[in-house]
Amino acid sequence: MADYRKIMDLLLDQRSYATITEIVGCSRREVAAAKKLIMTRGITRALFQAMTDAEVQGLFPDGRARVSDDYEQPDYPRVVASMRNNRHFTLQQAWSRYVGQDSGGLRKYGYAQYCHLFSEYLRKNDLVATLKHEPGRAMLVDWAGDTLGLVDQATGEVIKAVLFVAALPFSGAVFCRAKTDKESPPWIDAHARACALFGGTTKLIVPDNPTTSTHRLRQGDAERVVNARYRQFADHYGVAVVPARVKKPRDKAAAENAVNVVNKRVIGYLAEETWSSLAELNEAIAERVHEINHVMVRADDTTRWERFEAEEAAELGPLPADPFEEVEWKDVKVGRNYHVICNYMHYSVPHAYAGRLLRARVTSAKVAVFDGHDLVCEHQLLTGRKGQYATLPAHVPPQHRDIDGLWTRRWFTDLARSFGPATVTVIEQVLDRQQIEAQGFLDCQNILTGLGRRNKQRLEAACQQVLNIGTAPTYTVLKRIMAGIDSDAKKSAPRVPAGSTRKGQPKRESTVKFKEIADVYVRDASHYTPGIGEQGGAA
Repeated sequence: MADYRKIMDLLLDQRSYATITEIVGCSRREVAAAKKLIMTRGITRALFQAMTDAEVQGLFPDGRARVSDDYEQPDYPRVVASMRNNRHFTLQQAWSRYVGQDSGGLRKYGYAQYCHLFSEYLRKNDLVATLKHEPGRAMLVDWAGDTLGLVDQATGEVIKAVLFVAALPFSGAVFCRAKTDKESPPWIDAHARACALFGGTTKLIVPDNPTTSTHRLRQGDAERVVNARYRQFADHYGVAVVPARVKKPRDKAAAENAVNVVNKRVIGYLAEETWSSLAELNEAIAERVHEINHVMVRADDTTRWERFEAEEAAELGPLPADPFEEVEWKDVKVGRNYHVICNYMHYSVPHAYAGRLLRARVTSAKVAVFDGHDLVCEHQLLTGRKGQYATLPAHVPPQHRDIDGLWTRRWFTDLARSFGPATVTVIEQVLDRQQIEAQGFLDCQNILTGLGRRNKQRLEAACQQVLNIGTAPTYTVLKRIMAGIDSDAKKSAPRVPAGSTRKGQPKRESTVKFKEIADVYVRDASHYTPGIGEQGGAA
């Protein structure tokens, strides 16, 4: 149910609808209802702060806001005591006991809300460190500080791959996976993959307060809350997210130890190799992680995985029937090259859809394109360098020239000839390096009509420089070279300092040589002597 007090508080702070729905996890309609009430009743910040929770809830008689007094409050101190005394006691058991007790007519919290309130109780009472080292209690997660490089084979560009690390502090079992960024989708996807590797879920997930897990309600506030999407993931898997306490290094000791192991045993082994794809890199990481878990022997003559299987695997909760999948919908228009753009990547559709407006369904693994309710096609999600293409052969027309409105190789090379021979060569290279020629059409369009629209000579010069240095021609490279050409052209001539006008400066003999010019009369210097000119000097 919507927390209308928090919604009104954020509205009075002039937060946007998008921000409020993200923080509170409510709908835009609920935000609009609170906004309308504030406007119609003239509620100010001062009036709002003076209102009790019951008064705020009373402003919404439609039942969408519920008073916590209507619910039986769980006995979380008893739950914590049970977990301390019985390592086999689970949060699911605690909730079942809570639901089964007589409540005297009060309502019961659902399992997801029960877990959320439990995590809040642990955080407020500093009980994270107390519970996390029992088998199956917690999974500690964090981003490794160091990165690995991915080399794009087309451009030679190096992309930094960040490493997600998860660890079970009791057994020491480790999970690691490379991602191309630290945004919410790869963060949540890595969690799901870690749970799949361990074969179950812990009762707690303890992150180290990255922006992908928590945020502050207001700038400057010490309090942090779990992000809405992260909370949805936790609810789906039946776990509680309890961020590590700030400036409490003991809470994060196991995670930092796992990161150190990854730095030495994964990054240290793989950093000097060249990786051309994220999939290839993750295969190598999986081999290194397998060695960490199954081969490395610790001081007690056991491996991490031996202890995990013997004492911890049975304590994990079951995985959900369906993995959590974050979905984003986008309106996309099919270009003349029969590709749509999603998150700076290009995905093909059947060429007959050129110029049409479609919808794309984007998840952590796939991009599906729909025409209304009908599925048009589906692609694996591209990662890494922006501007990559995913083209299905069935989408390519048999002959581009027979398709009205579609670009062709000849169309671009003919246009490039108006710029110069270097531009023609660059355009041919852009087209030749593509697996399917049509994948380079948009790049050619951007170069010729974007960069060359105002100055053909400058683009030709930039193309010649690219050919001279032998680098892969791209829009970005050409744009940078053209900017350098512009900068050189705008450099002013060297300045000559003006002569000093300060008094007392010694006179310097002029070094200026005047060339004698015929038929030009120059007055004698005596003409400017006082008194001479007036007495009949040269006029």
